[in-house]
Amino acid sequence: MSLKGKTAIITGSNSGIGLGVARELARAGADVVLNSFTDRDEDHALAAEIAKEFGVTARYIKADMSKGAECRALIEQAGRCDILVNNAGIQHVAPVDEFPAEKWDAIIAINLSSAFHTTAAALPMMRKAGWGRVVNIASAHGLTASPFKSAYIAAKHGVVGLSKTVALETAEEPITCNAICPGYVLTPLVEAQIPDQMKVHDMDRDTVIREVMLTRQPSKEFATVEQLGGTTVFLCSDAAAQITGTTISVDGGWTAL
Repeated sequence: MSLKGKTAIITGSNSGIGLGVARELARAGADVVLNSFTDRDEDHALAAEIAKEFGVTARYIKADMSKGAECRALIEQAGRCDILVNNAGIQHVAPVDEFPAEKWDAIIAINLSSAFHTTAAALPMMRKAGWGRVVNIASAHGLTASPFKSAYIAAKHGVVGLSKTVALETAEEPITCNAICPGYVLTPLVEAQIPDQMKVHDMDRDTVIREVMLTRQPSKEFATVEQLGGTTVFLCSDAAAQITGTTISVDGGWTAL
């Protein structure tokens, strides 16, 4: 399908899942706004590369997703938002009784509260345009739990709940809101962890991926950023007009267990 004429804002999109989603939306014809908390030449170069490759308008706008005012300013500065992809996120691992309070606050702010702020700012634009799509990148951990990830799991469960609420509030409008729940995704950050895991466990690459990194993912294969981007494009299509307030798992069967 073509998303020509639509503007998509993707938070946390100068690398990994967010960049992969932005590229697939641009491939489908959408103009894209990339975002992160940095403001480097390479950030703006990414937008220029996407614009050249796909023949769309692409911009990079700096905004710190831990700050509600900057979340809202991102949407206002973009000037238009037909498609909002809330992707920004961070992680920290520790037992609940040892979890640093500042890490809890940062994870809740960036992984959950940012989606509230951007959505609140984007909905009036979508209503004015008469069409909108909100796609929240949650996680398999938005549907299930693991130890030592209390803040991340609380935030991602919250994202799923927020998605349902926004869907109900927009149910009689041509606006949908859904959450994608990835399992383990092969991003540059994950790729960089593989050699260290091979050394720690004295395993070859394939074995450490299957037996250590993907122990909870039944397919024993990573999801890809392209698959997540393709799922996002589908949720923006006419075929998905009646899909709202739900989750789509891209997790190799993790949440089927």
